[in-house]
Amino acid sequence: MDNSGGIQASLSGRYATALFDLAREGGSIATVESSLATVKQALTDSADFAALTKSPLLGRDETARGVAAAAGAMKLDPLTTRFLGVLAQNRRLSALPGMIRDFRTLAARHRGEVTAEVVSAHPLDAAQVTELKTQLRTRVGRDVNVDLSVDPALLGGLVVKIGSQMIDSSIKTRLNSLAHAMKG
Repeated sequence: MDNSGGIQASLSGRYATALFDLAREGGSIATVESSLATVKQALTDSADFAALTKSPLLGRDETARGVAAAAGAMKLDPLTTRFLGVLAQNRRLSALPGMIRDFRTLAARHRGEVTAEVVSAHPLDAAQVTELKTQLRTRVGRDVNVDLSVDPALLGGLVVKIGSQMIDSSIKTRLNSLAHAMKG
């Protein structure tokens, strides 16, 4: 069963598809997805870990040792740990955020869900996320997995992207539209 849906065209997509296939064969899609969520959070929270994944100054072996130590500290599953090691050896860690996004898309498709990328001006609480998922499920007709991020520049509101559809209800966009309309 091919779930790639065009994702394989990119570098991050090819790596994500390979990891997804291994996780599916091992029955560990949910475990790997959870580990990748931990890695994504670490990329956001830890400047040192983010620098490790992007530094051209470190050699392959140094990077691999650093990633292995970080994976151990984060208590990642063995498949994700090996995957990070391969990325370090192939000098592909800088593409890790895209690989995580693509893996989540593949996992959501496998479960029959659609993934929505949601950017908000401030972090959403659990009740807001639940309500958002309900509204999106009504709109698209199936379960929706949300990938949340925060951009204070939006000032307020949300930007939701589902596939090629974009719903932009941010205050920033509304102010820009008003300014454009006032220019004549």
